[in-house]
Amino acid sequence: MLLQVLQFAIPEIALWRFITFRTAAASLSALVISLVLGPWLIRRLREFQIGQVIRQEGPQSHLAKAGTPTMGGLLILTASIGPTLLWADLTNIYIWIAVLATLLFGTIGFLDDYLKITRRSSGGLAARHKMGLQIVVALAVGMSLMWLAATNQYNTRLIFPFFKTLIPDLGWFYVPFAAFVLVGTSNAVNLTDGLDGLAISIFAIAATAYTALAYVTGHAVLAAYLLLVHFGPVGELTIFCGALVGASLGFLWYNAHPAEIFMGDVGSLALGGALGTVAVLIKQELLLVFVGGIFVLEALSVIAQVTSFKLTGKRVLKMAPLHHHFELSGWQEPKVIARFVILAIIFALFSLTTLKLR
Repeated sequence: MLLQVLQFAIPEIALWRFITFRTAAASLSALVISLVLGPWLIRRLREFQIGQVIRQEGPQSHLAKAGTPTMGGLLILTASIGPTLLWADLTNIYIWIAVLATLLFGTIGFLDDYLKITRRSSGGLAARHKMGLQIVVALAVGMSLMWLAATNQYNTRLIFPFFKTLIPDLGWFYVPFAAFVLVGTSNAVNLTDGLDGLAISIFAIAATAYTALAYVTGHAVLAAYLLLVHFGPVGELTIFCGALVGASLGFLWYNAHPAEIFMGDVGSLALGGALGTVAVLIKQELLLVFVGGIFVLEALSVIAQVTSFKLTGKRVLKMAPLHHHFELSGWQEPKVIARFVILAIIFALFSLTTLKLR
């Protein structure tokens, strides 16, 4: 680990041990890696003809995007995991849970993308197989948290926004609850990934909010002031979140409209899994509903559309997910993206205010 090497080589510099410094270093490292490797990856994906397959039932305006290099999530994973391993304390179990969960969700997305490309079809993994694999990974994370709880390194209580004393202990029910959070978040980010730069922009905002939340949770004074559960070791996740923010901004440079590369499921499932994992590790699972408000709305729009069609034969939206509804309502793609990003910022700021409104 670079951190240990620097501390050994130049012990006089106290900056190496500060989470704030290492978070900034990880963010900048991730940003630089994304910007530098981006053009190379785009060229390689084009050479191997790894292009996006567009759903025929989607908006007709999207058909022109067919063939755009996809699986750009590999760039995000490389740019975020690398700096995390360089700057974080690798003796910290929470870092490894977050990193491994992210990689496993990314692997599921990679399999899905690979099948889409090889079959030249928008259908990848069968829905039941894709969901089943996600549930397995999520349950594994939940079980690891129970093991930590058994060794007094975690607790299975829930913190409700706006309420100081409502902190029920779920016990073993926390395992399916945590699994639901991870699977739900992973799929919600995946559903949002339908417009150039939309999902990665909203994720960067949510990851920024969780960077702050992770730092506060790991800081004894701030956690006490805000009446949060204080877990010193999870403060190290600030570095992981910071790396995700840097990698996201670097990827957005190439994914902004008109996109030169798409993240694919390898990116969206991994990022959703990372966000959900951080949320449960720092005990801010329920706040995720506000931090990722756009992701929630996108997922609910699909649920509402499917439920309405099955029950009544009618659709409540022109097309789901929600961003496609506004596209078909006459909004140009850049306008949909800009307005959703504004809403995402509002959601994130509101979520941070709930820390004091208790």
